[in-house]
Amino acid sequence: MAPIVYYLVGPPGSGKRTIGKQLARLTGAALLDNHLSNDPVFTAFGLDGQKPVPAQVWTLVKRVRAVVLEAALAAPRDVSHIFTNYLTNEEREWQFVQSLRGLASARGAAFVPVWLSCHTDELARRMTLPERAERLKLRDPEQLRELLEKAGNLPPPPDAIRIDTSTLAPADAALLIAAHAGALF
Repeated sequence: MAPIVYYLVGPPGSGKRTIGKQLARLTGAALLDNHLSNDPVFTAFGLDGQKPVPAQVWTLVKRVRAVVLEAALAAPRDVSHIFTNYLTNEEREWQFVQSLRGLASARGAAFVPVWLSCHTDELARRMTLPERAERLKLRDPEQLRELLEKAGNLPPPPDAIRIDTSTLAPADAALLIAAHAGALF
C-alpha cells in the first residue's frame, strides 16, 4: 500500500492529537502532532499553556518543525505520517498546507487533509481538562475565545474531509478518516 500523509487541522481542543492517536492505532501511521515540535521550545521558555507565547518562540518552533519534515521525507517508503496543526485564518498559513502537500508528493504518498471543527463552548470546556497540561497546550478558555475571535480558522481546501468533533468520539472520527483514505482495506 502507498504511504499516506494525513493532515489534521483544527482549533485548540478540537481533538487533533486524540484523533491522531486513534488513527495511528488503526493505520500504523506515525503521529507527528504539532506539540512534538512545540513542546521542546515551550519548555525551554518556561511556558505552561497559560502564559502568553512570545513571538520569537514561533521562529524556533519553525526550525524544529523543519527538521521533523526532513525526517519524514527521509523515512522508509512504507511509513505513513499524521501531522496536526491549528492554522489561523491568515493567507501565510497556506504555506503549511503546501509544505505537507509537497512532502506527500515527494514521497509518492496520498495527501489527506482533514479539517476538524467543534462548537466554541465545547472547545472552552475542553480547555480545562487535565490532560491538556501534559503537552503544554492552551488551557485558558478566555484566551481560546480571544484567539478564535481574533485569528479564526483557516478555511479547508476543496479536497479536505470535514469533521465536527463536538459530539463525535475520537475513535469514530479516526474510522471516518481511515475509511475516506482507503486505509482500512
